[in-house]
Amino acid sequence: MTFTLWLLLWFCGVTLAQDVLPQTEETTETGSCFPNMCKFLKEFGAMKEKQETIKEKQEAMETRQKETENQVLELKKKDASNIAFSAATGGSGTLGPFNTDTTLIYRRVIINVGNAYNQHTGIFAAPVPGIYYFIFLYHATGSQVVNLTLMKNNDVVVATYDHKTSHDGADNGGNAAFLQLQQGDHVYVRMYANSHIWQNDHITTFSGVLLRPL
Repeated sequence: MTFTLWLLLWFCGVTLAQDVLPQTEETTETGSCFPNMCKFLKEFGAMKEKQETIKEKQEAMETRQKETENQVLELKKKDASNIAFSAATGGSGTLGPFNTDTTLIYRRVIINVGNAYNQHTGIFAAPVPGIYYFIFLYHATGSQVVNLTLMKNNDVVVATYDHKTSHDGADNGGNAAFLQLQQGDHVYVRMYANSHIWQNDHITTFSGVLLRPL
């Protein structure tokens, strides 16, 4: 735009400097050129100020948008770091023994901050990488075997076991572990074939919490 202004000024100057015009015509030309040029300069200056104002508003909007995006990211990060669940099997009476290994489903959700635990599958899916803590506890009759393991994907982490006895009316047990998980890792409790637990709304539970995101 600056180049265009200088070009117009140069053109007007050339017009005024032409010696071939008579004095009266030169005066007329001068009188007609300068008012038009002044009007153009005023319009040009107003247009330039308007563009600068628009540019400043755009920069301010972009700054506010970036600040808003950063705030949203911070809130998402904060929400993602709040992960905790605790659930009980629910139901009533013994569960098992079965002929095949079974993933225990803890249907009665006590708390599920972050919704990372699925009460329909019994599987916790890590939403973010981090250090997690898990604990599972059971109640069972003494007349059947108890054989439970805490699983990370397809790997056994820790286990709990109780033998079948004729003189033991009931058993309680469990285990716990710290785990370093990647996003999408699955953690759940497996009950092996020919094993059992006692289920209700308050015993035989599975819990986990994110201690620190990585």
